[in-house]
Amino acid sequence: MDLRTVLVVGTGLIGTSAALALRKRGVRVLLADRDQGAVRLARELGAGEEWQPMKGGQAAQASERADLAIIAVPPAYVASELLELQRIDAARFYTDVASVKAEPIHRAAQLGCDLAAYVASHPLAGREKSGPGAAREDLFLGRPWALCPTEEADPEAKAAVLRLIELCGANAVEVSATDHDRAVAVVSHAPHVAASAVAARLADATDVALGLAGQGVRDVTRIAGSDPGLWLGILSGNASPVAEVLEAVANDLADAASALRALAEGDGTATNEITQLLKRGVVGHDRIPGKHGGPASSYAAVQVVIGDSPGQLARLFQVCDEVGVNVEDVRLEHAPGLPLGIAELSVEPDAAGALTEALRERGWQVP
Repeated sequence: MDLRTVLVVGTGLIGTSAALALRKRGVRVLLADRDQGAVRLARELGAGEEWQPMKGGQAAQASERADLAIIAVPPAYVASELLELQRIDAARFYTDVASVKAEPIHRAAQLGCDLAAYVASHPLAGREKSGPGAAREDLFLGRPWALCPTEEADPEAKAAVLRLIELCGANAVEVSATDHDRAVAVVSHAPHVAASAVAARLADATDVALGLAGQGVRDVTRIAGSDPGLWLGILSGNASPVAEVLEAVANDLADAASALRALAEGDGTATNEITQLLKRGVVGHDRIPGKHGGPASSYAAVQVVIGDSPGQLARLFQVCDEVGVNVEDVRLEHAPGLPLGIAELSVEPDAAGALTEALRERGWQVP
């Protein structure tokens, strides 16, 4: 399936990122959004050209009929947007990129949309920031991208979405809408609510507590900084599966709290309950796939004191390049009140010694 022209409806983070990725591959991209400011910004970023208004219930020009329309709007609006686009024959085929699948498909069927030309999809990629200004052309590289074709879906429609996924550099994963929604409830939606619950405790925390905040609380609460309105729409569309996961998490937390109360009162046997939860957490954490898929690899961590000034990271990575060490991951932790921090480089275990020695030789402080 050759995609020459793609219409992106919704120029937020996901829509604009897809547009940028497609433009990089030479695809003509048309942009539409109810927010004209978002369209202008996406256009200025090089994501494409503005879609011309519709006239007389048909596309303004025959040449404006896209090969594929990407509906990048909140889940509650996917079906109505699909119906309107199909009414004016905006594209040959259609997909959406909402993070909920069963409800939009069900609603599209109720409205009488042409399900043969529509294949729902969802790229499992994002950021805690939103809007076209946060978009990146490499946002989907190596990321899973679910597609959920119905029985009515035309094979060509599916091929068009598969081509979209390929052009964006993602990995296609075909799954039913129901299985998709239950899966993202576990790996995305419930974790977001849990992160928000932890972050909410910080709203009334003392200055002393916040002054002691380290990387751990930042890691746990990072995604809690996302747009509440956006997430309300996501959670509303996947309410039951998310509720089931949260109830299970709440039960674990309640049991842990009871055990800690008992431990505080002198019951030494209560540590078993807490230990079991911590061990189950380790098992679950270790099942998260690594960056290349499959089981996560074990890396050695090389910590380096780094100044908070321009060019420091570039200098650090230059050393890695000189000694031929690939950095698998990097984390930065700033020292509150000081113009420095710690860069933690994850490298292959057999490369850690050589990198540490090279850094020290070049004057870097390696704890």
